[in-house]
Amino acid sequence: MSLQEHLSRVTARYEELQHLMGESGVSGDEYTRLSKEFSDLAPINAAIEALQAAEREAGDLAQMIADADIDSDMRAMAEEEFTALKEKIPDLERHVKLMMVPRDEVDDRNAILEVRAGTGGDEAALFAADLFRMYQRYADRMDWKFEIIHLHDTGIGGAKEAVAEIAGKEVFRRLKFESGVHRVQRVPVTESGGRIHTSAATVAVMPEAEDVDVHIEDKDLRIDTFRAQGAGGQHVNTTDSAVRITHLPSGLVVSQQDAKSQHKNKAKALKILRARLFDMERERQHSERAQNRKDQVGSGDRSERIRTYNFPERRVTDHRIGLTLHVLDSFLDGDLDEVIDALLSEDDAHRLAVLE
Repeated sequence: MSLQEHLSRVTARYEELQHLMGESGVSGDEYTRLSKEFSDLAPINAAIEALQAAEREAGDLAQMIADADIDSDMRAMAEEEFTALKEKIPDLERHVKLMMVPRDEVDDRNAILEVRAGTGGDEAALFAADLFRMYQRYADRMDWKFEIIHLHDTGIGGAKEAVAEIAGKEVFRRLKFESGVHRVQRVPVTESGGRIHTSAATVAVMPEAEDVDVHIEDKDLRIDTFRAQGAGGQHVNTTDSAVRITHLPSGLVVSQQDAKSQHKNKAKALKILRARLFDMERERQHSERAQNRKDQVGSGDRSERIRTYNFPERRVTDHRIGLTLHVLDSFLDGDLDEVIDALLSEDDAHRLAVLE
């Protein structure tokens, strides 16, 4: 289908909705549904009208320029306006295309962030803690709420596993490409010989699931309670407040012990479990739609190495888009926008290809 056919369909549906909403027999629920669709199409229709107005004006100016009877001053003015419009129209067209390509319906949602130490022992745990702090600082810059749900620290400043809920505007949209293996190259503080070691941490960013997204049956859950423990195995309380939830159909296991209340730990564990189940289903559907994995940024595989942090060269490299920046200090301080914006632009390019 050509772009013009896409545009015609949108404008026709927009006009149809206007007509349907004006009919007296429309019920309350039906009116609400039509009103939402109309509201969603309104900015797209406005962008289409702006593009079409510019194209009509360019056509009128072209006719004026071709008119042999027009005086030289008018022709010069028309040529100047025509040139400016010809430069503006591709941007208007790109804007329309981007608005017409369906966005990920969960882009506006909050997210669950999980960071886990990978290969590399204590150094991997220290790096995982660095990444977790990096995202916390980015959340501060974005004026998002960052709530730590679970933190399994190593006692020496590292983190075997860290989980947080991040709430705010377009959280998942801006963080969704952070999922994958992050690799660090640096001299560990425990290394006496000054040798550079390579270790890794795994990041998972999942859209927060709503009740309608995932239905969990009580019979599918095994819930165990146990006594919460701190680093080194020492007991941090004397009641069975920690909770371990096993989702029997999938085998997923979520443990929570950070809160003093068993009820709060259970609620947090269920929130994480629901997000993981929702994420698994999204990944399954995406795999079916894109077997060759060529329509997205990277492969989408959580085991894919996506980024390297090289301390000796103060370098950050995102391997999916081939972007290298020598801004390691500010990046770890939460200044992620340059890389995130580049990833989103690359994703836009892939999505635009659908209409071309």
